[in-house]
Amino acid sequence: MSTESSRIINFGAGPSALPDSVLEEATKGLLNFDNTGIGIAEISHRSPEFTSYLSSVEALIRSQLSVPTTHSILFTQGGGTAQFSAVVLNLLARHRLLFPDLKDEERNLDYVLTGSWSKSAHKEGLRMAGKHQVNVAADGRIYSKDSKSFDIIPPHESYKFSKDPVLIYYCENETVNGVQFKHDSESIDKEGKSIEGTFPFHLLPKDKLVPLVGDYSSSFMSRPIPRLADHAVIYAGAQKNIGPAGLTILIVRNDCIVDVDAAAALGAQPVPVTMSYKTLADNQSAYNTPPVLAIYISGLVLKRNAELGGMEYYEKVNRRKMQTVYGALREGEEKGVFRGHVQPGSESWMNVVFVVLGEGKEKAFLKGAEERGMSGIKGHRSVGGMRVSLYNAITEEQADKLAAYMREFIASQ
Repeated sequence: MSTESSRIINFGAGPSALPDSVLEEATKGLLNFDNTGIGIAEISHRSPEFTSYLSSVEALIRSQLSVPTTHSILFTQGGGTAQFSAVVLNLLARHRLLFPDLKDEERNLDYVLTGSWSKSAHKEGLRMAGKHQVNVAADGRIYSKDSKSFDIIPPHESYKFSKDPVLIYYCENETVNGVQFKHDSESIDKEGKSIEGTFPFHLLPKDKLVPLVGDYSSSFMSRPIPRLADHAVIYAGAQKNIGPAGLTILIVRNDCIVDVDAAAALGAQPVPVTMSYKTLADNQSAYNTPPVLAIYISGLVLKRNAELGGMEYYEKVNRRKMQTVYGALREGEEKGVFRGHVQPGSESWMNVVFVVLGEGKEKAFLKGAEERGMSGIKGHRSVGGMRVSLYNAITEEQADKLAAYMREFIASQ
């Protein structure tokens, strides 16, 4: 049996599927990276060959996402979860330098809650902030079907942002709950009406640099990022769309790369040296050993992305995949076989969350999927049901195969 034919279709939420061609190329680099005679997992991160490769990975991200020169691209470890802490400390330091005379309790951190990950980020903000004020700028649970779940992007009228906050945090795609902001760079239409489901960019100040933080861990490089230049920080754990676990990519506006020690001298909380954005920037992301293997494989994925057509290509493909699977889900809803978790207009392109109705039916659905070579479909323990992840490496043919099975299951009920 060939390697390709023996591989299952991995619909798991992360670590996610990677393209077969990339994995095959990576095996060569494990033995001999860039004709150095040394494997990528063995080579020095300070070698000219690897530092050159790291620069090329940065260039691929910058070109495909149209990252302006006002922003730096940094590579680190710890996943998105480490950035829950790092972004608080770095932006608190920035705020201290900007407003040295403010009392701690006058410094506000704003969080938009749309699912499990933004809830976790908010919890860490509360833990890290000390006497600083941590606010919920909007909470999707208030508008949910049961008033306690995350199944909708909150309406624009519900957002309440602080004046001159330390940060404004949102999670663009909620992996666990299947909730995602609409892909639109405008949040109001030509008639001045809100485009609900989008992030409310129109509510942000237009005369100052806003400390907007976007957690893009589960949608990074799946489609363009709306209003990227308006963000202070965008970060992403890379183990969804572009690489294996271990790498975190940051896009940081240059005014947010500050002297954290100078801020600490004014009373800000000290920032661990490896969490300081200035440390990362000053040392070209190699102050300590970066996740070399994860960077290498991510670079191979990004090179392949560019050859296929970059974000324009993936936006079209991912839209078609999403439409295919949701189409089958809607048919199942009409027949009383499935029930989607997310309210219309807030559905994720990346993570399709639903339940299979009826006693013992979920178990039967999972068994049938496994028999057809599909895995990773069982939902997160906090939500239950099914969760189908349609990250970049999932092909249209694989999405078609899943939809065909869903329709087969519907017909059998």
